[in-house]
Amino acid sequence: MNHATLTPSPWIVRWSHLPAADATVLDVACGAGRHMQWFAQRGHAVTGVDRSPEAVDAAGRFGRAVLADIEAGPWPFAGQRFGAVVVTNYLWRPRLPDIVAAVAPGGVLLYETFAMGNETVGKPSRPDFLLAPGELLAACAPLRVVAYEDGFLSAPERFVQRIAAVRPSGAAPARHPL
Repeated sequence: MNHATLTPSPWIVRWSHLPAADATVLDVACGAGRHMQWFAQRGHAVTGVDRSPEAVDAAGRFGRAVLADIEAGPWPFAGQRFGAVVVTNYLWRPRLPDIVAAVAPGGVLLYETFAMGNETVGKPSRPDFLLAPGELLAACAPLRVVAYEDGFLSAPERFVQRIAAVRPSGAAPARHPL
């Protein structure tokens, strides 16, 4: 899968109507900023984080880009909340609680990454980088799930889990258009 392209994930596009119009967006492991660009074009203030200086340089065209190794170093957004948190093709289990906690009340988590089974069709193939069945659902337990999928996609072939989930913000249930 070529992630150097700035074409956003169809899953992210599908659910990008969920964040409020004035929501700030955090793109975790942002790469060249394809999702930063997508949300910036829709008027959102965007922040991306990546450990690659080249990626941060490229992503900086679309908003604030933070150089940080979130696997070896501290979470650079401790105590900060975002109206949307976007993660694609990235999994570092110790950061899942931080990612979920970064979703503000009324905010949205849009997450899509590889799942078990992917080792039969390509990379990543190490269990460290593949979600177990239901693992993404469990990580998002504090959130209200709007959509969830766990299955196989073709072109290119891959096994994925993906979720769109919202942090409740009040007593009345919010209406999240499907």
